[in-house]
Amino acid sequence: MASIAAYIGAALAEIGGCFAFWAWARMGKSIWWLPLGVVSLILFAWLLTLVDSDAAGRAYAAYGGVYIAASLFWLWAVEGVRPDRWDMIGVAICLIGAGIILLGPRTA
Repeated sequence: MASIAAYIGAALAEIGGCFAFWAWARMGKSIWWLPLGVVSLILFAWLLTLVDSDAAGRAYAAYGGVYIAASLFWLWAVEGVRPDRWDMIGVAICLIGAGIILLGPRTA
């Protein structure tokens, strides 16, 4: 359960950090969005270290599915664009893959 919370927090921090740069570069927002973006990206990196995994690469690979789901949530909640059925099918496939990577039995 702690890993899931870390993944969700990491995804929101990464998307928020990247969006801060997007807002500055593409939406004409104040340069003060950039320090907020940097802090958010640092938080993202730290949160990923809290995931219960024996290998960083495996933790990052599983995170990819969570990031995709969080990105579609951001699309809907922040940008006001409702994900369509193809978005939802794609995210379901990604989350299944992330679950297999994170929860699959490992041999020593």
